[in-house]
Amino acid sequence: MRFVDEYRDADRARVLAAGIAALCEPGRHYKFMEVCGGHTHAIYKHGLEDYLPEAVQLVHGPGCPVCVIPMGRVDDAIAIARNPDVILTSFGDMLRVPGGHGSFLDAKAAGADIRMVYSPLDALKLARRNPDRRVVFMAIGFETTAPSTAMTVLRAAAEGVQNFSVFCNHVTIIPAIKAILDSPDLRLDGFIGPGHVSTVIGCRPYGFIPRDHGRPLVCAGFEPLDVLQAVHMLLRQLAEGRAEVENQYTRVVPWNGNHRALEAINRVMELRPYFEWRGLGFISHSALRMRDAYAAFDAERIFQVPGVRVADPKACQCGEVLKGVLKPWECKVFGVACTPETPIGTCMVSAEGACAAYYNFGRFTRQRTRKASRA
Repeated sequence: MRFVDEYRDADRARVLAAGIAALCEPGRHYKFMEVCGGHTHAIYKHGLEDYLPEAVQLVHGPGCPVCVIPMGRVDDAIAIARNPDVILTSFGDMLRVPGGHGSFLDAKAAGADIRMVYSPLDALKLARRNPDRRVVFMAIGFETTAPSTAMTVLRAAAEGVQNFSVFCNHVTIIPAIKAILDSPDLRLDGFIGPGHVSTVIGCRPYGFIPRDHGRPLVCAGFEPLDVLQAVHMLLRQLAEGRAEVENQYTRVVPWNGNHRALEAINRVMELRPYFEWRGLGFISHSALRMRDAYAAFDAERIFQVPGVRVADPKACQCGEVLKGVLKPWECKVFGVACTPETPIGTCMVSAEGACAAYYNFGRFTRQRTRKASRA
């Protein structure tokens, strides 16, 4: 299959692995953060760490939209769903995310009408079919999914659908990366930039990373050779004394982003003064809310939302995992009390969660094999 098979070629992977090893300075250790959860899953699904020398360590970042949702926002959504005339709609990976008083599935079992949808347009369709019910869409995701939410609101407004609203939890990636760079807990040599987000915002917004922090960033795709090439490009920059933003994912990511998608977001939404992120705390201007012009579609203005901050369970270390401070297998409950069937934290629930990636692909310890990198 074009754009798949050629990016999974084992011989080319070995060539890249040899090039990576050759670029490593003797005695130096490198730590790169893959911001996107999709990269984390690609790394462990395809065993890419086994192609890297010991000197190169990959750590995961906060690029999983489900994982960064704080427990209080889950409780807020459940409070909305408990209104007798409400249908709460959500993507499937949010259904088992634990809040302070259970998950969406728990609330559904208790009588709330909560339904899974594949897009906000499905929620709008439900609103048309149920004019006597108020349909709320639980909007999550980075700039990747925000355009579809914005376009759905614009369609609802154009069609005069008055029983549809959005509980907006869209977050933005740049403030999160700034928070990571300002954190004293982690020292990074570079970033593997998020591919999906960059299809919307482009590569230009990352310019502050090399300019202000002297760290390179490479926007990368999600196939095995994409990730390995991104690591090679980062190491080459460091070896040449450069720190720049480069685009490995040129077949998908435009340098200046998707203007029509950005225009739709800007028309319907605006930045919040601050927003709570799991593990990172409150970050200013890091999330989106509905503009006043679309207040009629803002569930936070239509319904009474508790807005209570809920602390994570003491046993859960999702915050440290999301910041790249801990590997999942270093968490005391990983794979024991916390599994995909009985998740304690969001990182084990989401399809893009780091803990789910480690669990599903058998990474329960530090142990790695080196056959590929020696080949």
